[in-house]
Amino acid sequence: MRITHIITDLDTGGAEMMLYKLLASLRDEALNSSVIILMGRGVITKQIEALGVKVEALDLRQGEYPSWQVIKRLRYFIQDFNPDIIQGWMYHGNIAATIAVFLYQPIRKKVKLFWNVRQTLYDLKNEKPQTRYLIVLGRWLSFFAHSIIYNSNLSAEQHCNAGYLSKKTKIIPNGFDLQKFKPDQHHHQQLCEELGVAESVLLVGHISRLHPMKDHPTLLRAIDRVVDSLSSTGSKQEVLFLLIGHGVTSELSNNLAIRFLGERSDIPKIMSALDIVVSSSAWGEGFPNVIGEAMASEVPCVVTDVGDSAYIVGKYGRVCPVGDDQCIASSLLQLIENKQERKTAGKQARKRIKENYSMDKIKKEYLKEWGF
Repeated sequence: MRITHIITDLDTGGAEMMLYKLLASLRDEALNSSVIILMGRGVITKQIEALGVKVEALDLRQGEYPSWQVIKRLRYFIQDFNPDIIQGWMYHGNIAATIAVFLYQPIRKKVKLFWNVRQTLYDLKNEKPQTRYLIVLGRWLSFFAHSIIYNSNLSAEQHCNAGYLSKKTKIIPNGFDLQKFKPDQHHHQQLCEELGVAESVLLVGHISRLHPMKDHPTLLRAIDRVVDSLSSTGSKQEVLFLLIGHGVTSELSNNLAIRFLGERSDIPKIMSALDIVVSSSAWGEGFPNVIGEAMASEVPCVVTDVGDSAYIVGKYGRVCPVGDDQCIASSLLQLIENKQERKTAGKQARKRIKENYSMDKIKKEYLKEWGF
């Protein structure tokens, strides 16, 4: 069986990493996978190629509409890969996958088309003009898909309300490699040494690229509140906030309790070094990978109620309304001041990921949906 995945790009992001994890988990299956990138080759491309998966890029620029030459290249790649299944990823990839089926199907055989939606849909105004157009176009084309895979219940509900066919809905959440993301006490010590701070310093992490949907302003206000509270109460617990991600630089804040680490390639190591993870997203998230990765690493989370975040953490994390820096700050303070609660919540969080979101379990759900 042959399957071709079509995705916008392979830069670091939730959908891109999920595609890589899925392909890695499928290595032992009787499945021949290939990938078409609409834009240029991103940082994850080499990782996917190292799995033995062939990758081709159409090299579109940001916001560029495909020319006839690009469409001809897409047709050539599809003919070359000769897939039985075409799996789109995100809005651009879903529409491109639909076009690919029309380009290919009259030539050879019937190909199964699958879409994959990776975000929630709170307000079309939050999206770029081209993305808004593709979301609306998706309403009219959704009946072509064999099924539409969503990574969160809320995402499925919102898209069905927006006109996507509800009978096509399939929920498959994100999966996590429990061997890659796991607790390791030595990593805390190593990271503290790298940062030049005492091992007793409590590390709170926020890991995401700089984007309005991630709501860094609310996060920074919450951090200021935490620092002021610890100072006013005379707390002896030192806390350092680590902001990690593409575009996240010291220009955002001059708070001395924050270190800006930029984009890192050693996220599993960093995750297991943290004491708390915070997610301040305002919209767009379906199933944030960072939350599952933290939980798998036995790190308790403070999250905003976006997408399925609240459902994922369950009883083992703290949930705040979007934009509520006071709630985020007070939730962080409660975890900072209670080591036993952090430890207990962390262990239960990993157990929850193991029982519900292991990569092996998610792989089997994809295979079943594809008809294997």
